[in-house]
Amino acid sequence: MTAADIDLRSDTVTRPTAAMRAAIAAAEVGDDVFGDDPTVRRLEETVAELLGTEAALFVPSGTMANQLALRALVQPGDQVLIGKDAHVWRFECGALAALSGGQTHALPGDGRFTAADVRAAFAPDGVYGSPTRVVAVENTHNFAGGVIWDRAALAEVVAVTHELGMTAHLDGARLWNAAVATGASERELAAGFDTVSVCLSKGLGAPVGSLVAANRATIARCHRFRKMYGGGMRQAGLLAAAGLHALDHHRARLVEDHANARYLAEACAGMPGVTIDLASVQTNIVMLDLDQPAADVVARAKARGLKTSAIARTRLRLVTHLDVDRAACTRAVELLAVALAR
Repeated sequence: MTAADIDLRSDTVTRPTAAMRAAIAAAEVGDDVFGDDPTVRRLEETVAELLGTEAALFVPSGTMANQLALRALVQPGDQVLIGKDAHVWRFECGALAALSGGQTHALPGDGRFTAADVRAAFAPDGVYGSPTRVVAVENTHNFAGGVIWDRAALAEVVAVTHELGMTAHLDGARLWNAAVATGASERELAAGFDTVSVCLSKGLGAPVGSLVAANRATIARCHRFRKMYGGGMRQAGLLAAAGLHALDHHRARLVEDHANARYLAEACAGMPGVTIDLASVQTNIVMLDLDQPAADVVARAKARGLKTSAIARTRLRLVTHLDVDRAACTRAVELLAVALAR
């Protein structure tokens, strides 16, 4: 791998492996809008089984998966409790407000919060207020650096959500990472949630696709909304085959991405002008707080063959994935050190 190939902007930049391309080429397909694509059906059944739900629905993107779930759970004017900087708020273009008429209320914390926080923020039906209907959890939490929820705390949040008569949505775009890091199954991590979204095109390396999972009645509603939002795909089995290959072959190897992220974090921790919370590096995301504009560092690194992301004025994000090996990470550290030196 050459320096020009090093791309740490996201785990969405991966390219299909030769084996994945072969699976795509061999896929049996049909018209999925008519429900005729057998490979899509197999993917949906596989993911539903992995998550412990009755059904699942294949959709083009993680944003659509989240928004279909939320559309199925809220009415216009309803309130959704979220963690600080949740993806459904920060990176989905105001879709909840635009498409469902809901609004968000961010709870304190690093993206994770407590059952007490939920109870304190809950607003019942009333003449003046916006009723709280849904609690949305992101695991792992992207903007917090890929941190994982504590399972006991998560169970308490889900329990109090249902006690108060609300529903719980899990944005599990990187739930695969959480499962590998904790040793718990995806089914265990999704237990109790009314809707769950998972992404195939992040750490798992598929070119396209996410799924929303829930009971059959909720998925039927999501299916209708998918059509409404223009998410119906025709011979989508080509893409579903990539997802099935990723589930079979790329989940266990996520431990390599986590080890590479830890390597990057520890190497960067000693660099001048860099602050990093090593405790937050739990999966494949590394957040670096800089003493200079992150956009300037991004530009200098890119000129030397290293692609990174500025996600705040002085914050840089590095994300490891299956197209970046340890040798590439070693070279990335060298290039980043030069870029930071101004």
